[in-house]
Amino acid sequence: MTDVQAAARRFITDVWNARREESAYELVAEECPGLGGTGPEATLAWHRERRAAFPDLRYKIVDVVAAGERVAVHWRAAGTHAGQFGPVPATGQVVSYSGATFLRFDPTGRIVEVWGCTELFQLLQQLGVEMLPPAVSGRGA
Repeated sequence: MTDVQAAARRFITDVWNARREESAYELVAEECPGLGGTGPEATLAWHRERRAAFPDLRYKIVDVVAAGERVAVHWRAAGTHAGQFGPVPATGQVVSYSGATFLRFDPTGRIVEVWGCTELFQLLQQLGVEMLPPAVSGRGA
């Protein structure tokens, strides 16, 4: 049986922080959904895109909880906004935000599902993005 908590930590330290792309091929199953596809390459595409916007981005693991095949990782991240992030051009702003990533492993210890929650509004506010609710048009009675 794979130690899924150790595998989750390795995913963050190797793939997210150390950019060891070969580790993604060891840890991520071919059927794992990612950015525009599945498998390790799709997972890496998401990380490459994030690194293009924040080249020095570093993740710190705050807490890890594992139960059976599932692992939850609470993390904090910090980095400099040096490239395009969605519609936001580089600002040079140093940002810090946190989130949680949830992983599900198959019996061989490979990640088959990844999803997460990120404090995106906090990140966008640090980049100076103004978020306004949509204008409400007239409502019928």
